[in-house]
Amino acid sequence: MKAESADPARPASVEEGVRIDALRAHLESTLGRRVTLVETHISWVLLDGEHAWKIKKPVTLGFLDFAQLEARRACCEEELRLNRRLAPELYLDVVAIRGDPQAPRFDGEGAPIEYAVRMRQFAAGALFSERLAAGTLAADAVERFALRLAAFQLEAPSADENAPWGSPERVRADTALALDGIAAAAGSSSPWVAAMRQRFEEKASRLAPAFEMRKRQGWIREGHGDLHLANVVVLESQVTAFDCIEFDPGLRWIDVQNDAAFLAMDLLAHDRADLAFRFLDAWLGALGDYEGLAVLRYYLAYRAVVRELVASIRGGQRADSLAGPRYAGLASKLLESRQPRLLITHGVSGSGKSYAASRLLERSGAIRIRSDLERKRLYGIGALARSHSALDAGLYAADASGRTYARLYELAEISLQAGWPTIVDATFLRAADRERFRALAARLGVPFAILACDADERILRERIEARFARGADPSEADVRVLGRQLSGREPLSRD
Repeated sequence: MKAESADPARPASVEEGVRIDALRAHLESTLGRRVTLVETHISWVLLDGEHAWKIKKPVTLGFLDFAQLEARRACCEEELRLNRRLAPELYLDVVAIRGDPQAPRFDGEGAPIEYAVRMRQFAAGALFSERLAAGTLAADAVERFALRLAAFQLEAPSADENAPWGSPERVRADTALALDGIAAAAGSSSPWVAAMRQRFEEKASRLAPAFEMRKRQGWIREGHGDLHLANVVVLESQVTAFDCIEFDPGLRWIDVQNDAAFLAMDLLAHDRADLAFRFLDAWLGALGDYEGLAVLRYYLAYRAVVRELVASIRGGQRADSLAGPRYAGLASKLLESRQPRLLITHGVSGSGKSYAASRLLERSGAIRIRSDLERKRLYGIGALARSHSALDAGLYAADASGRTYARLYELAEISLQAGWPTIVDATFLRAADRERFRALAARLGVPFAILACDADERILRERIEARFARGADPSEADVRVLGRQLSGREPLSRD
């Protein structure tokens, strides 16, 4: 979770809240089966095999105050409301706990002494964190969640421009509080904290206009706020997130890039750069927020600091034995300058450009910009919707092609200037289009290369027909389009 305080948790005495062992015994007696207790630094969760009962600890931290019963009740209600946005099938209701602290119970009469959020318990091994540890986290699940997150963010309300959330000052304050917390909880980290503080401040000063622009453009939205691997779950119906931030609006009213950066960072920290960039590729493709690449690296580093803070608050009891060093080291690495490079693809439809680009971005940590997606976005068409455009009309008219390549150029420049290796996935059959992107790389002083793909015409036709029949690809190129491409393509020059 996102934690910002310099203070470790102040444990409450048993008189301030229910005796969790007594509540567990009551539940086991009522249900006639074993109940498991899971504990975090701010909550207890009782798992009875069918339901999960989440009770907030009566603790005070710098970033939350659960000392009073009314505050805990209000946060339970807010947790239910917020998490039903992404996981309505998991979050059932808020249940009062009655009796007395030494003998609490979920039934009976009397004034409530505590509250619990009642959820459906999902199967063990369903969390991204569990699947990653078991080596079973599939790229398909990661991409499905990327699409789910993008759809959620596109529908989420934007923050009022006068609200403090997402401002350069708030971004700086969040970062400073996380670093302060690490210094207070782990004194040996002070030299690292001092160095990181300076580097973050330099980055934040340079990015201040970008942070302001993000807010003006409406990209500060009511999101999740805590998208680490243990908060994403594979259900029968969908891959989604749960357990969002409910106790502080400022921790969930954040830049969409900040929200997505958490999961990408966590995958990087666990040595799965391939999945991290598969996630970013699918998410950016669905959301279209390539302008946000200017701030993404900052937020990736910030999220690594947040996870290091959580580990510090837990007093060294980390989720895994190497998590702390990985997060701290990753935060440092993410703030280092990188040499971007530009690669464009070349080849007719069905030649394997997109497949090759997707494999390459996993290995190189690159951002991919796809013509098939951006062409449809320009015309307000969904990625998998069909425009039924005729040759030389609609999406395949000359002006549509010109607009598409102009947009690809614009986005490639944004990505490169933000320091990201960039792949532009398009046919690039015209020499003039290739030369324009070569000139862009030269102007920005970055390496340039062309990834050329080809196949026998029979194979090209088979691939296109099969792809069209599946209906699961944004490309609308059919065999008619292929014929036009084959007859009109301009060959690559030797230089």
